[in-house]
Amino acid sequence: MNIITVKDAQEGGQKAFNIFKEALAADAKVFGLATGSTPITLYNALTASDLDFSQKISINLDEYVGLAPDNPQSYHYFMQQHLFNQKPFKTSYVPNGLAKDADAETQRYDDIIAANPIDLQILGIGRNGHIGFNEPGSPLNGKTHKVPLTQSTIDANARFFDNEEDVPRFAYSMGIGSIMTAKHILLMAYGENKADAIQKMVEGPVTNHVPASALQNHNHVTVIVDEAAASKLSK
Repeated sequence: MNIITVKDAQEGGQKAFNIFKEALAADAKVFGLATGSTPITLYNALTASDLDFSQKISINLDEYVGLAPDNPQSYHYFMQQHLFNQKPFKTSYVPNGLAKDADAETQRYDDIIAANPIDLQILGIGRNGHIGFNEPGSPLNGKTHKVPLTQSTIDANARFFDNEEDVPRFAYSMGIGSIMTAKHILLMAYGENKADAIQKMVEGPVTNHVPASALQNHNHVTVIVDEAAASKLSK
């Protein structure tokens, strides 16, 4: 893993932007994208730039089950607001939160990933070490799946909803095995509350109790962290 320490999320977003720019220059065609607060500074830098994604493909990590694309809390809506409206891709794939058949939807998404190998995958990390919605205990070779969200993840997401009972209990997510097929993985983390997860991801054993630890087995991972998130690393 290549660890890059920055002073704050703003600098981290610029570093991530530079990696995006280099990927485009190297003719990357498919970008795996993430949601949440962590990649926002990256998306701000991308939308402010002259980079062109009109002939590129994006594949999002995950989506809540039960939310329509136009629901303001859906990840489809998030991506429209933070990136796609300003920087449209030729094709953008997001799991269908309203799919009637979960098995058919997860197979559809696996087929999309197989047909469009990801050149650069963006990740955040949860306080419990989850990546995407692959919670502790998820198989390290898993493909796209419908996953029940842990109470800690539900609690963390509750701030985005008017009522706690409105927070979705399930999501569709790329599996860890799906994520690991990307040629280059870029993970960003900011803040002291991510320090434990980053330490276990980088220096702990590879275990499904810390899903992000699987990244130790990937040959091209870049980690951008601020000093707080890096504070428990021994090196």
